[in-house]
Amino acid sequence: MASGPTEFDLLQPPAVGSGKLPRLVVEGVFAFPPNRNTMGGTAYLVVEPTGNILVDCPAWDETNVAFLQEQGGVRWLLLTHRAAHAHVREWNNALHCEILIQEQEAYLLPGIPVTPFSDEFQISSTSCALWTPGYSPGSSCLYHALQGGLLFTGRHLLPNQAGDPVPLRVSKTFHWPRQLRSLERLQREFSSETLQWICPGANTGFLRGKRAIDQAYERLGQLDVESLRSMQPGL
Repeated sequence: MASGPTEFDLLQPPAVGSGKLPRLVVEGVFAFPPNRNTMGGTAYLVVEPTGNILVDCPAWDETNVAFLQEQGGVRWLLLTHRAAHAHVREWNNALHCEILIQEQEAYLLPGIPVTPFSDEFQISSTSCALWTPGYSPGSSCLYHALQGGLLFTGRHLLPNQAGDPVPLRVSKTFHWPRQLRSLERLQREFSSETLQWICPGANTGFLRGKRAIDQAYERLGQLDVESLRSMQPGL
């Protein structure tokens, strides 16, 4: 009797590439085009001497596969929330990388080896994953200390129509008060000296051609948590 398909048999080949390459954000950081399989999410590559870090899954296509291989591959794939996993099995097979995910959401990847973390995970001397629950139970951010400090926020903080970083309360938000507590944590832990840029995981069209949100800490500090508590969920 023929055996059933193996995990390898179920892997999908990469789609034909669009030819649209990731854009340089700052030195050593690239932003991928929005991925329709992650609700228009934006993935990023952080080039590190100890091993490159991929933040969320870009579109699974030939252009992105070739680009990542040309940059020296990927050591870590950080998944910042539960909607950023599209084709993670294919990416893991192609890149042979370690998948880093907050422990609350590790169960979403059965059969895939992962490195779960609790509150923080020090990836390198300059990069650290932070648990920022609220949007989803295991929502997390990546802080990268170079270039004035960058915070990759996944869907924890997104640009509004004015290009300012805000937490958005939507119908799928897991826990709004907890998301606001995560915001307060970021306001406490960073300063204008340590946080210059925010790289959001979606809504990048609101940046009006800019590669990231600048003056990040000043804008973060302007958010009034008390007034946000009464925000009603959008769509």
